[in-house]
Amino acid sequence: MADKRRQFTREFKLEAVRLVVEDKRPVAEVARQLGIRADMLRAWRRQLEGRAGLSAEEAFPGHGHAPTADEEVRRLRREVERLRQERDFLKKAAAYFAKG
Repeated sequence: MADKRRQFTREFKLEAVRLVVEDKRPVAEVARQLGIRADMLRAWRRQLEGRAGLSAEEAFPGHGHAPTADEEVRRLRREVERLRQERDFLKKAAAYFAKG
């Protein structure tokens, strides 16, 4: 049976990032002391830096639900990529038929 995913409180994440940023301690050392993976701590740091100026509640929304704006950006990026692929295909098809 798969292990249950651990969940961390907003305060835990903020304190872990604070140890790295303000105390200037290595990410690997802090992660080892807290019993988490270093890449997880780096992701929390990027998430907090990416939402600079926001409150802690907005920086770590919780329960695995991304904020609505992030979801919209992700959806639009997928759509842009799909449209680019279609455009490239149509360019190639038009060039092929123009030769004949």
